[in-house]
Amino acid sequence: MTTSRRSFLRYASLTPFSLWIPQAFAEATPDQLARSTPESQGVFSERILEFLAAVEKEKFELHSFMMLRHGKVIAEGWWKPYGPEFVHTMYSMSKSFTSTAVGFAVAEGKLSVEDKVVSFFPDDLPATISENLAAMRVKDLLTMATGNEKEPTGVMVKEENWARAFLAQNIAHAPGTQFMYNSAATYMCSAIVQRLTHQTVLDYLTPRLFAPLGIQGMKWETCPHGINTGGWGLSIQTEGMAKFGQFLLQKGKWNGEQLLPAAWVEEATRFHIQQPGGDKPDRPKAKNDWMQGYGYQFWRCQGTGFRGDGAFGQFTIVLPEQDAVIVMTSENKNMQGQLDLVWKHLLPAFGAPIGEGMKRTLNLNLMPQQGGKTSPAAKDRTFRLETNDLGLKTAAMGFKDDTCSFTADDHKIICGFESWQRCEAAFPGTPPRLISGGMPKQTPLSKIAASAAWTDDRTLVMQWRYYETPHSDTVTCVFDDDNVTISFLNSITAMNPKAKDVRAPLKGNAAA
Repeated sequence: MTTSRRSFLRYASLTPFSLWIPQAFAEATPDQLARSTPESQGVFSERILEFLAAVEKEKFELHSFMMLRHGKVIAEGWWKPYGPEFVHTMYSMSKSFTSTAVGFAVAEGKLSVEDKVVSFFPDDLPATISENLAAMRVKDLLTMATGNEKEPTGVMVKEENWARAFLAQNIAHAPGTQFMYNSAATYMCSAIVQRLTHQTVLDYLTPRLFAPLGIQGMKWETCPHGINTGGWGLSIQTEGMAKFGQFLLQKGKWNGEQLLPAAWVEEATRFHIQQPGGDKPDRPKAKNDWMQGYGYQFWRCQGTGFRGDGAFGQFTIVLPEQDAVIVMTSENKNMQGQLDLVWKHLLPAFGAPIGEGMKRTLNLNLMPQQGGKTSPAAKDRTFRLETNDLGLKTAAMGFKDDTCSFTADDHKIICGFESWQRCEAAFPGTPPRLISGGMPKQTPLSKIAASAAWTDDRTLVMQWRYYETPHSDTVTCVFDDDNVTISFLNSITAMNPKAKDVRAPLKGNAAA
């Protein structure tokens, strides 16, 4: 990732893709949190800039960042082509919302965390119910202490009836005694809420959480039975995550109204169970944010904070001692390293003398594909493709001064040279995803920001960034006279140098 550090002097220069450290206070609206300056809320703005410099130096890929103090946004930014209006896939950050749905159901007297899981699924139970399965409580689902012999999500999502598949797994340990990360357990929480309310978790939370907080546009994937996946699959805007964090910081209160009992928020976010393991050669347990204990689908952090988090660095960090919330979306393999930068640079930012501060904006941009804009091979051509797993018949290239188009059958993606070009397409095999569960049966229409460049006279490289997810594809077209080879590498696979993209290269010949 490359981030421009060029500062702007005029307010008119501010774009949605800048980091904004505001100059003046702005009142909250029904849809937006209040804005203020770091110094007026006792935060050193220079520390925030140091954090951004460290992000760039360490080559972490952030997509958005928002920092709140005393309920006000004091810094926010999106790395182009990401933006404040777009949702972002949350992966396991979804779990914390599912936990909150359980909290509302408990508050309404629909269930207790001591209720037995088997009581909700009389038609899905195995022929023989083991003592451990019979003992499993909702609380054990929430704390990931179900007692499963193996993490069951991979097995579960291959079946039509996920609840039945979960209940059929071997429960080797007494529930409540051992922590094992378990996304399927969160799905079961979602299924229980739907059984009791006859609404998906998304629909159930909308009037209770999302609407009061002014959060809109969220989406949530479902299982084959129409139940929200629970442990993953939520897409939401950055400010929606920040509002959720502030809601938790305020112990369930919003605009003076107690939406969720404070006792539930305290119970859900406190230490319940210890993860197994200890000191490692390169990191002591005390400095490992995945070893500080677990609550009801919330992680405890170093110090007194807690967080919801999702794969590749989707974070909502709540710091009660500092009265602060920090939100990040990203695509990073080293999530601990990402948190380390927060503790190193942002935690010491608190305690500045109260003052007016000054406005700063920084241009934030994920670098488009680098290389040349033209080549002798840059000709408008159509290729007949050999038989392939994607089922594509033809591929066509078209070139203009500042853009090129790639069309496979009727799937068209327009790329900018030295810039991002936005488009939508349902290209087979996209977007990349970490888990198959909840994947639509038909290829979804994805929002794509694309760029391209010639890396030599025969090679055109395209970046397709699916900007409502953390992920992207690198698509390489190698031209050899009238032949083309098109290869794919998604950003998840690229994190493992030994892995290969499951999509075989496409090979084609120029049509007559």
